[in-house]
Amino acid sequence: MAAADSPSSALRRRDLCSRGIRLAGKMRSDVVDLLDTYVERQGLDASLSVAAVEGVPTAAVERWDEQTGTQRLLENLAAYRAFRVLLAQMLEEQREQLGEADAPLGRALASVLLQVSAFAYHLEELLRLESRGPPSEERAAPPPAPHLGLFERKLRGLGVLRELAQWAVRSVRDLRQLAKPGTGSSSAPGPAESP
Repeated sequence: MAAADSPSSALRRRDLCSRGIRLAGKMRSDVVDLLDTYVERQGLDASLSVAAVEGVPTAAVERWDEQTGTQRLLENLAAYRAFRVLLAQMLEEQREQLGEADAPLGRALASVLLQVSAFAYHLEELLRLESRGPPSEERAAPPPAPHLGLFERKLRGLGVLRELAQWAVRSVRDLRQLAKPGTGSSSAPGPAESP
């Protein structure tokens, strides 16, 4: 029996998935609250439509039901690593723009950034358990933030937060799928199991 299929490994995977589901749920709640604050503080309209933002991974996926557990984890990890960079850029831009004048928004951004980092680490733990270590994170300097005007930065931030909220929902679905008995890293769910 492979290490990833042993009973203790299956219990550990379910435990990590359960904790991950709680983390993602909390993160989504905090991101939704942050979105409300962000829209208000930045003077934006909540119904504003934002086109896809470059560098922001989209949570939508075709053929979700055909993905293996490992594929789901790898996509989640790549997304949260990207969000970590994007949120750090947003936090820096916010500090440059407003300084300490809007400390509550800065604290909320920093809190969500911390949650994203913790969730990425959690996903790395799950990948290790699946007998597949996480892909190395390129330690090169993050891509420079695009040179955008103030309004474009606000829209980019709105797009980042909206997509992060969607990823939190997708992560819960992915982790629930992975936590199901008999669902390992190499198995894709059947059509009846898809969300």
